[in-house]
Amino acid sequence: MTTLSKRVAVVTGAASGIGRNLAFQLAEAGAHLALVDVDDAGLKVTADEAAKRGGSDLRVSTHLVDVSDRGAMAALPEAVVAEHGAVHVLVNNAGIAVEAGFHEHSLEDWDRVLGVNLWGVIYGCHFFLPHLAQADEAHIVNISSIFGVVGVPGNAAYCASKFGVRGLSEVLWEELRDSHVHVTVVHPGGVNTNIVASSKHTDPESHARVVAFFNKKTMPASKAAAQIVRAIRTNQPRLVITRDAEWADRIKRALPVRGNRIFANMMLKAMGLEGVLKKRQAAALGRKPS
Repeated sequence: MTTLSKRVAVVTGAASGIGRNLAFQLAEAGAHLALVDVDDAGLKVTADEAAKRGGSDLRVSTHLVDVSDRGAMAALPEAVVAEHGAVHVLVNNAGIAVEAGFHEHSLEDWDRVLGVNLWGVIYGCHFFLPHLAQADEAHIVNISSIFGVVGVPGNAAYCASKFGVRGLSEVLWEELRDSHVHVTVVHPGGVNTNIVASSKHTDPESHARVVAFFNKKTMPASKAAAQIVRAIRTNQPRLVITRDAEWADRIKRALPVRGNRIFANMMLKAMGLEGVLKKRQAAALGRKPS
């Protein structure tokens, strides 16, 4: 985009993590904000701080919306336009996770993860695109994950949702390529957000190890947000965040099957979860762990 100043940016999942930091940095760039989340208290914190960073002319609205709710998402664009008059940037960032083996995922888990992570993105694109099309220039950012490039054990629903976001975004590249609406799909690696700590899980010990890993070894959300804002400014179609994610992306493309296993094993080893995988494999097949 030629400028973010005076543009209107919609950010879902804005109450914490990457979404909150995106709100701060977009505000600093002069963009007006429509912030979306189900966490009312967190949303207020983000909005208040963003307003301070953006100055007296900045307009910030908050919208308490579950992105998996079709009716609420259908009504959201009109609410944003009523507050701001237009929409120029849409960041589909809201996401949740379940940390469990495939055989442990309930169908309710699948409904919830796909509802937020995939349907939330579909709804965002579907309902906002007519308004984005009316702008002189516009940008859609869909947050996938490196888990939308590589399949990692213990994350079946999450990976499926993020692979879906990737596929949708790549289709939109082609369908919108001759238009003024640009699309960026983002594949973050380890970024320090609340998604891991707040994820549903079936093994408290393994969950604690994953949380400890993310607290110590991952990129601050502010740095990830800065890269995303840069991608919006430059109309970058694809952004892979963190060195580990870049490495995984390259090896997966070079070795589609073996590369997947190499990265999955690397992740499990880094978090001390090799034994958890063996237990889950045995349980899924009705065997005793070896």
